[in-house]
Amino acid sequence: MENVKKCCANQQTSKTLLKAKEELRDIKGKEGALIPALHKIQSVYGYLPEEALMLVSEELDIPITQIYGVASFYSFFSLEPKGQHIISVCLGTACYVKGAQNILERLSSELGIEEGSTTEDGKFTLQATRCIGACGLAPVIMIDEKVYGKLSSHDIPKILREYK
Repeated sequence: MENVKKCCANQQTSKTLLKAKEELRDIKGKEGALIPALHKIQSVYGYLPEEALMLVSEELDIPITQIYGVASFYSFFSLEPKGQHIISVCLGTACYVKGAQNILERLSSELGIEEGSTTEDGKFTLQATRCIGACGLAPVIMIDEKVYGKLSSHDIPKILREYK
């Protein structure tokens, strides 16, 4: 049974790598292709796995060290898998003053993870951000693209139930 699982996983990985290679075809050989390539790879995988970065290195003829330098510099790129739902807690000035740290701590406690981590089941990734741009609704969190404002830590369990 274990060999069947490995076989299926390897087939899925191969299919995903082929899709990633197709995504790179249009930008191969163009000036400044690295960042668009990383965006395309991340759209395929949801993050930037090592095997995909090696593919970018080969296809674009860019040293892997340069690729890692760019991928780790920009906060948009992730070298680790993200959860199905991304929870962003605004820690900008307005949100922070109105208790965003308490919201972050409650989320961390409810999910059983620290900020910057993903739950074991892959359902949630918890991250802090500097400003969501909804200061009038402070404190604010965003789950995927949905904004929740004027929160207290008591609101967190109810909000999380919407996604479980």
